[in-house]
Amino acid sequence: MRENLKLKIAGMLYRQAFLVWPLFGVITCVSFAAEKPNVIYILADDLGYGDLGCYGQRVIETPHLDNMAAEGMRFTQHYSGSTVCAPSRSCLLEGKHSGNTYVRGNGHLQMRENPLDLIFPEALQRAGYHTALIGKSGLGCNTNDASLLSKKGFNYFFGFTAHVKAHWYFPSYLWRNNNGKVNKIKFPNNTLHTGEHYSSEIVINEALNYIERQKQGPFFLHLSFQIPHASLRAKEEWKAKYRPILKEKPLPAKEKHPHYSYEREPKTTYAAMVSYMDHNVGRVIAKLRELGIDNNTLVMFASDNGPMKEGGHSRDSFHSNSFLRGGKRDLYEGGVRTPMIAWWPGTIPAGSVTDHISAFWDISPTVRELTGAEAQLDSDGISMVPTLLGQHHKQQQHDYLYWEFYERGGKRAIRQGDWKLIQYETNRDLNPRTELFNLLEDISEKNDLAGRYPEKVSDLKMLMKQAHSPAAHPKFKLADE
Repeated sequence: MRENLKLKIAGMLYRQAFLVWPLFGVITCVSFAAEKPNVIYILADDLGYGDLGCYGQRVIETPHLDNMAAEGMRFTQHYSGSTVCAPSRSCLLEGKHSGNTYVRGNGHLQMRENPLDLIFPEALQRAGYHTALIGKSGLGCNTNDASLLSKKGFNYFFGFTAHVKAHWYFPSYLWRNNNGKVNKIKFPNNTLHTGEHYSSEIVINEALNYIERQKQGPFFLHLSFQIPHASLRAKEEWKAKYRPILKEKPLPAKEKHPHYSYEREPKTTYAAMVSYMDHNVGRVIAKLRELGIDNNTLVMFASDNGPMKEGGHSRDSFHSNSFLRGGKRDLYEGGVRTPMIAWWPGTIPAGSVTDHISAFWDISPTVRELTGAEAQLDSDGISMVPTLLGQHHKQQQHDYLYWEFYERGGKRAIRQGDWKLIQYETNRDLNPRTELFNLLEDISEKNDLAGRYPEKVSDLKMLMKQAHSPAAHPKFKLADE
């Protein structure tokens, strides 16, 4: 029974809970002490589907994430909110796909203040949670407004508000917002590409300190890494690990850096960055175990979009998109399918793998259900709680997944079952070019079937129209609007 399945969740939602059920014709009352679960959602930046060992990576070592998968659940068909960072994070926090969110692309914009663009951490606050975002903000893109974080639902924030500034690992400052008190934390000896304070190290230390402070719980931490997004910058000890493996010939030296740092050993540095990120995930898990709160903490890990080709890095160097086509800024699978690992000792079945089709907009309903927060009535998402608990036969399924993207002339995509339709030039063409793929037979999206199945194309186009709502921001307009 579903109610029996929820018994374990209920025990995490109340300090003192009472369950009443008939047993041999007698009404029995059982009480038990329990705690609301802590939730940590870790998001990598531009990490590819194939960059982790547990997803097939053979060169870059990721032992901590691989162990998370071995002790938890690995998702094979989980999707990001978009193919670039700002809209992807908006989908995550708002619980909506990119046809309904406010931030539908990168640029100089951010979410509006409440009651517009509501995000799920605020609902967690009302359910008694302390909430934090540490790392790269997901409330917009290129903005210096650190005050917005507390207004939207985060008790604590530390990190980058402007995504462009997160391209640099030695920033001149980071922001701190502690319950509305905003401070600019300056690093005067940092020069963007070099310096004394490596931002990824600062961020992970902040996260560990936060977990220590909030160990009594319940808390929600959104730990948002900038790694492995370019610029390419890694600490020397991590680069040294890969030099004898990759035997990369250093590129010629340059006196000046472009926007992204100039890295003479791009392959070595990228591998070092991913391994360092993995190491930091391991530090989070170790901290939870040290504090004795690991069995009461759900940790989820994913990437905001597909692998990049920026800052001197090529996603082909390590087959970062695995067997998938494309990467960042594509709506092929390589641009939007992401690794996803969920870890919760004693609750999530160890070593489990699921092919449940899910997306970023499912995180809001999932976390709300687990924490006892108010349900989101306008979400495009579906709670994944049955899947996390291993009750796959009780998992509700999506009718479709949908994406919009407004760069490079515009693209749209929709997946329904095994069928996927992609449109191009949607910003300016009233009759956009279309591709159709059957992912069951053609996961690498090599064979366009649009000409063979015109009725399927027509059906999916109609479904796209239903999925899209006109954007509130004037920057995001389709050609026929």
